[in-house]
Amino acid sequence: MNKFLTIDTDSLKEQGAFWTAKEIAQQPTVWQQAFDNIVNKHDEIQAFLTPILALNGIRVLFTGAGTSAYVGDTVAPYIAKKTGLSCKAISTTDIVGTPEYYLQKEKPTLLISFARSGNSPESIAAVELANQLIDDCYHLVITCNSNGELANGARNKANALSLIMPEGTLDESFAMTSSFTSMMVSVLSIFTPNEEQLSLAINAAKHLLAEEVNTIKKKASNDIDRIVFLGSGTNLGIAREAALKYLELTAGKITSYCESPLGFRHGPKSIVNNNTDIIIFQSNNNVTRRYTEDLYNEVVKDNIANEITCIDEVVFGTERKIDDIWAGFPFIVYCQMLAFYKSMSLNLSPDNPCPTGEVNRVVQGVTIYPYQDI
Repeated sequence: MNKFLTIDTDSLKEQGAFWTAKEIAQQPTVWQQAFDNIVNKHDEIQAFLTPILALNGIRVLFTGAGTSAYVGDTVAPYIAKKTGLSCKAISTTDIVGTPEYYLQKEKPTLLISFARSGNSPESIAAVELANQLIDDCYHLVITCNSNGELANGARNKANALSLIMPEGTLDESFAMTSSFTSMMVSVLSIFTPNEEQLSLAINAAKHLLAEEVNTIKKKASNDIDRIVFLGSGTNLGIAREAALKYLELTAGKITSYCESPLGFRHGPKSIVNNNTDIIIFQSNNNVTRRYTEDLYNEVVKDNIANEITCIDEVVFGTERKIDDIWAGFPFIVYCQMLAFYKSMSLNLSPDNPCPTGEVNRVVQGVTIYPYQDI
């Protein structure tokens, strides 16, 4: 009988957990497929991007809503550092609500839109607003749905290119997992490809899925009502996504929070009590690592939190040769698994943890208003 995350498919289906388990487990395979997809489309992608990125003063905006926004939060600082491009992550929800703060009329702009379905109202509206308010605007759509409105809107447009993620990444489950990581692999493979680092990330995730399940299950059984995820640099984006994943899969029954290790001292540390777990993403940068170690030692000394885990050691052991941006992939797999097992322990359905419909797989109830500059 087939199993995902060590649970047989019949049991997963009975609890409404099959798709979430499958989509978490498939990620190492999907990442290689996403990289190969970009390699196969290299000439098409470069023909589109090269003249755009050569424009004087070009801005590159990474956008999406919810989990899709956290793709941009994670990759933007790394791509800016590696390429010298002016990169900024801005969620579609911010663009739609206050476009005048983010869209600059006279600045040529490449808007990179991340989306699982490509049907969220804000995602569509952000593209329309960019076209309306920016004189010289271009679009790169990275989505998991070839039939979504974002993908359809980019077809046969001189200023747009749509890239569809590998089959199976259009997650059926409520919470985005393989869709998030496949879009992240894809954008990195376009701007800063590194197959060696990707291979290390794939192997680390495979190790987690094969060897660390019992450790993660045990941690998920902790009797807590709060959890904190801490990461610096690109890992702050991973911390945001980890906190959202935990909140979603536990249907809000457990408060989740994210911050940087340095920022945590400035008030947010007040959240810690003896029912709080703390998860720390360690950096491979020597300076950043020292700040993170200081914070780790501080919360251990405080002796208030229920449990403190630096998952660097859990994922990589004692030797680490992987850059922070690529370490984020196994880091988020760890957190997805943790949230999944916690959801199961709470007798929730990970595939649909909010069956009453207050939150939905594709956001509903958003009215988009016409923008008038005032």
